[in-house]
Amino acid sequence: MMRILGIDPGFGRLGYGVIEVAGRDQCRALSFGCIETDKQAPHAERLRQIFVGVNKLCDEYAPTRMAVEELFFHKNVNTALGVGEARGVVLLVAAERGIPVSEYQPLTVKLTITGDGRAKKQQIQKMIQLLLHLDQPPKSDDAADALAVALVAARSAWREDLARNF
Repeated sequence: MMRILGIDPGFGRLGYGVIEVAGRDQCRALSFGCIETDKQAPHAERLRQIFVGVNKLCDEYAPTRMAVEELFFHKNVNTALGVGEARGVVLLVAAERGIPVSEYQPLTVKLTITGDGRAKKQQIQKMIQLLLHLDQPPKSDDAADALAVALVAARSAWREDLARNF
């Protein structure tokens, strides 16, 4: 059994999704949501809030793998820097805990989950609902993206296992 913590990095709001994988296409969501940082707090404090939040998730769910969405080009340099710093904090948590990390480009995630590399947020949310048998789509785009990243990691791990045992 594998537990994957998927992360959609963000500085103000970081999406997370924890899935449990029992076998091929046997995945279930254990938790998903967002870690939101205090907009009034100093920059370093906001990074600490992300660090504390991701550590709490690791303590509670004991993931065996972490999947993180890669940074794509942002027109706003400040936004890109903040997201990059948030990714760095997440990667640090994984490294400190010895959790293997898989990283995926947004295009790869969209293509794997929906079959369309240009899929809209609503399409991803709907597919996550279907694939994880949720009563409704995740309300947060960030949480849906985090679950999608976790599912891509689950499928990649399944393929790797298949190739090793072939």
